[in-house]
Amino acid sequence: MNHDAHVLLMRSRNLRKSMTREEKHLYFDGLKEMPWKFRRQVVLGHYIVDFCCPQLRIVVEVDGTQHFLESGLAYDQTRDGWLNANGYRVLRYSNEAVNHRFEAVCEEILAVCEKREAEMKKPPCR
Repeated sequence: MNHDAHVLLMRSRNLRKSMTREEKHLYFDGLKEMPWKFRRQVVLGHYIVDFCCPQLRIVVEVDGTQHFLESGLAYDQTRDGWLNANGYRVLRYSNEAVNHRFEAVCEEILAVCEKREAEMKKPPCR
């Protein structure tokens, strides 16, 4: 394992231990109840994502205030571009949405997962 990969892995482990209140709420009260396995603080390429369902290639992000600053928006756009180019669907929710619209957030994630699963089961077009 190269140095950069090791650093990302160690950082992801630390992030799992220090999840925000909103991340804990979404994971333990929502994502863990889904029929698909979501992993926390996953290294994908040169990035660490909040939650990932490898089976469906779905990433769920819970965004705090830093994501709405110009630098945060630019970084997220670059990262989301890389994730999309590598076959991941990225869903983003603000801390406020997790806190005040929790059921709606979970329902939306569930709907996207169901749709993605159905799409993945379709035979390829010829």
